[in-house]
Amino acid sequence: AETKQATVIRRFWPNEYSGEIVIPESVEHEGATYRVTSIGDEAFSGCSGLTSVTIPNSVTSIEDEAFSGCSGLTSVTIPNSVTKIERAAFEYCSGLTSVHISDMAAWCNINFAYSSSNPLFYAHHLYVNGEEVKDLVIPNGVTSIGQSAFSGCSGLTSAAIPNSVTSIGQSAFSDCS
Repeated sequence: AETKQATVIRRFWPNEYSGEIVIPESVEHEGATYRVTSIGDEAFSGCSGLTSVTIPNSVTSIEDEAFSGCSGLTSVTIPNSVTKIERAAFEYCSGLTSVHISDMAAWCNINFAYSSSNPLFYAHHLYVNGEEVKDLVIPNGVTSIGQSAFSGCSGLTSAAIPNSVTSIGQSAFSDCS
């Protein structure tokens, strides 16, 4: 069977999803398999009962306002495959307390449209493989730290940046109190 690309799209059904959700890597529809590569505009916007979301490794982008207004969301897991997070993707997610990743180099390379695109804007605490990052160590070989990459990450107490880093994006460490 041929595999096609799909975007998670859901609009105008506020609060349809609640609790913990795991977005699948692929879905089947009418005999065709679609690989989930994007979380579309407003896909889960307004789902205030959503408490945690795990995004699969097939996803490369999280689009405008995808999780905007998910005030009950406390935890989000972002895979290494994500390369861009668009405008207001996590805006008004005031209940966020943790962002989970497994690869610091991949996180540094995400293109965040704005500070409010980054779930750390509200969560303030970043976890790599289950451990909170307090003493940030950027891996050797990373050449840039993207715009807003650690914006709002107030759990940080120190940062070690290797010589391989030649650029640090705007607001990369803003509000890291």
